[in-house]
Amino acid sequence: MFILGNFLKALAAIIDIGLTFYMWVVIARAIVSWVNPDPYNPIVVFLRRATDPVLIPIRRKLPIGGMGIDFSPFIVILGIIFLQKFLVDTLYQLALRLH
Repeated sequence: MFILGNFLKALAAIIDIGLTFYMWVVIARAIVSWVNPDPYNPIVVFLRRATDPVLIPIRRKLPIGGMGIDFSPFIVILGIIFLQKFLVDTLYQLALRLH
């Protein structure tokens, strides 16, 4: 059973790193949106392609249209923090119990 425990521990670490990386991508997208970036810049294109599939559905569901403030990155970051605290910690605890 220790093999499964080690696998879950490694999986939790990879998920945690992936979520942290994606959180920084969302933060970078929010910061870039404050200025008027060149839409053809490769970095801007990457940020939009990486975050639009998550941000656009949240923007559609938010009742705050036309206020000029985009709260969708904040909601995504809260979701990432929730996943890190719930999913990753749960996987770590499950891995410890299997040792």
